[in-house]
Amino acid sequence: VQLQASGGGLVQAGGSLRLSCAASGRTFSRYTMAWFRQAPGREREIVGGIRRSSGIRYYSDSVKGRFTISRDNAKNTVWLQMNSLKPEDTAVYYCAAANSDYVTANYDYWGQGTLVTVSS
Repeated sequence: VQLQASGGGLVQAGGSLRLSCAASGRTFSRYTMAWFRQAPGREREIVGGIRRSSGIRYYSDSVKGRFTISRDNAKNTVWLQMNSLKPEDTAVYYCAAANSDYVTANYDYWGQGTLVTVSS
C-alpha cells in the first residue's frame, strides 16, 4: 500500500490542524493505521493509532485529549485532528500502516511525512 500524507503547515499555539493520509489499493481496511512524528534532534515517536478490526484508538500521553485519529475505509483515508497545538508538537508527521491488529506492531508502509510547525 502507498501512503500520501498532507495537511501540515504553520499554526499558532492553541490552533488546530487536520492531517490526512490517503492510501492506495483496495486493502486499506486490513491495516492498522498510525501517526508518528519526529521533531528535530529527537527520535520518532508514535502519536496515535487505530486498529484495523475494532477501530480502537490509542494515543500517546502527550497528545491525549487534544488529538483525534479517525479512519474511513471506504475512502482509504486516515486523519489526525490536532487541537490545542503546542510548540512542542512541532515535527514532521508520518502516517504508517501495519498488517496487524496491534498498534504496537512493526509498521510495513510509511508515508512521506508532512511538516507541522507551531509558533508560540
